[in-house]
Amino acid sequence: MHDGLRSDGALKPRSELRLGVVSPMANEGSEAQRFTKAVLAQCTGFRDVVFFAVFDLVSRDNSLDLMKELAAEDPRVNVVWAPENRCIVDAYIRGYKEALAGGCDWILEIDAGFSHQPEDVPRFFTEMESGLDCVFGSRFMSGGEIASSSLMRRLVSWGGTKLTNILLGTTQSDMTSGFELFSRTALERVLERGIRSRAHFFQTEIKFHCRDLRFVEVPIKYRSASPGLGMSSIREALGNLLHLWNTRHKGSN
Repeated sequence: MHDGLRSDGALKPRSELRLGVVSPMANEGSEAQRFTKAVLAQCTGFRDVVFFAVFDLVSRDNSLDLMKELAAEDPRVNVVWAPENRCIVDAYIRGYKEALAGGCDWILEIDAGFSHQPEDVPRFFTEMESGLDCVFGSRFMSGGEIASSSLMRRLVSWGGTKLTNILLGTTQSDMTSGFELFSRTALERVLERGIRSRAHFFQTEIKFHCRDLRFVEVPIKYRSASPGLGMSSIREALGNLLHLWNTRHKGSN
């Protein structure tokens, strides 16, 4: 299903591809500009690059204004204002849709605030150039790392991955990471199948929808995890996991 092909069937080189970077932002302060510049510095060799910074009502500081200033200086930066968002999942989906509407061939998803490291970005591109549909970042494979996070948060992420692989037949070492690269067709497939979760579990849903595509994992270094998961998020994750388990066994997905 790879869509980065020339008419003769050969893979398009990076120089012919348009890259979209999707990064929801909120209350980043001066780090918003620094992070954006650091990521763009790693996105080299493409025909075109667009950084979609998605903002909504969660952001209450000057991050939005700072990013608008950067967008006025750098045409690669596209600030998306989405006050209708009701959760972080809405922010990501809005970013995905903006990237697809903007004609992007590859879409990179990365968390702002340097929880994901810009220097890890190039290995995603290197892997994708072999003709894959998606590349997923992993904190738990060899070479991966997770720091500045509570032991409970690590256990939830690691245990959730193990439970998901057992119940859903998936095989990834990290089913909850949000650092990933998609081909246009792969991301369209995800959106077509839909995302039920309104919280952290949505990354697991995405990986489930991509389970039979051509993908690899790459090691990433993760820093400064978001606040600990509440019981409501854990209950929601377990409910959606059960839904996907039922879906898998009914053979409808």
